[in-house]
Amino acid sequence: MAAQQEVQNGGGAEKVADVVSFTAVKPQLFVEAPKANDAVQFYKTAFGAEEVSRTVHPKRKAEQELPLVLSAELKLAGFTILVSDLADDSDDPAKSTGSGGVVLCLETQEVDAAVKKALAAGAVAEGETVEGDSACCGGRVGKVKDPYGYVWLICSPANKSVDVEA
Repeated sequence: MAAQQEVQNGGGAEKVADVVSFTAVKPQLFVEAPKANDAVQFYKTAFGAEEVSRTVHPKRKAEQELPLVLSAELKLAGFTILVSDLADDSDDPAKSTGSGGVVLCLETQEVDAAVKKALAAGAVAEGETVEGDSACCGGRVGKVKDPYGYVWLICSPANKSVDVEA
């Protein structure tokens, strides 16, 4: 029993000398090629994202106006996301899912204003803004779908309540 517990906790013969730590999680949004550049611009306009870096497709044609974006890293509300073109000739496992496979949540006190801004940038409302028990986390939530098929939940912070026993 002690040997089994040691293996479950990382001990025993399989023990690795160095500890691995992670500093970020970066969801990757795959957009049908060649629309990643448009998606990056949408996220900047609708949600105030900041572009941190960009990698262009190495096989772009010299006569192309804008090179295909292989991947762009965006900062949004202290979070990092990657927006990438999903090329037809790609052997990436995400190819089978296409656009729209990720739902993201943005937290704000200004839900209505944020939804309005996203709609003005080209998003489509997905139902009505809801709050309370019918909303996730008990806050106020508006749902929009961006032009690339991704659903965004724009949420207010949940109202925290503490149950006190008398």
